[in-house]
Amino acid sequence: MTHQIERPAQRPYFIWDYDLTEDEVRAILRGDNEYEKVQMMVRILESARWDDIWRYLTLAEVRRYWPQIYPRMRREVRDVWAWAMDVWSRDAA
Repeated sequence: MTHQIERPAQRPYFIWDYDLTEDEVRAILRGDNEYEKVQMMVRILESARWDDIWRYLTLAEVRRYWPQIYPRMRREVRDVWAWAMDVWSRDAA
């Protein structure tokens, strides 16, 4: 199956309400604007397929920004991610 994320000039499937291309999403994630970066990370964690999440983000990045990500997430998704972060933290110890 071909996902839109493989086409740099097209909008990723998880960005339905903004006119952003794959390249623009990646530029936001690499950029210096932390607000935009965190908002994009939240969108990816909430709406992208599992395998696609890790095409955009690393666990280290999610851990680094977790204090900013957590309060911006929808509750039903936030609780699952909080559990996962807790488990992964224990496993790393």
